[in-house]
Amino acid sequence: MATVRYFAAAEDAAGRANEPTDAVTLGALRAELVDAHPALGAILDRCALLVDGARVDDDFVLAGVGTVDVLPPFAGG
Repeated sequence: MATVRYFAAAEDAAGRANEPTDAVTLGALRAELVDAHPALGAILDRCALLVDGARVDDDFVLAGVGTVDVLPPFAGG
């Protein structure tokens, strides 16, 4: 079971800092997150989802994964 960690606006939209998931693939996780937290639907397409620190595609299997970080775009300067 992986832990989904939310940051910045994603944390606000989800209403929590983290939660467990049993999703099989990253694509399934995306769908699960929008179903569970409809407010994420407005920003999830712009977020980077890092699986154990790496970018992967939606077909990536989450078995054995520790964390999935949901990172909205950051601005700074």
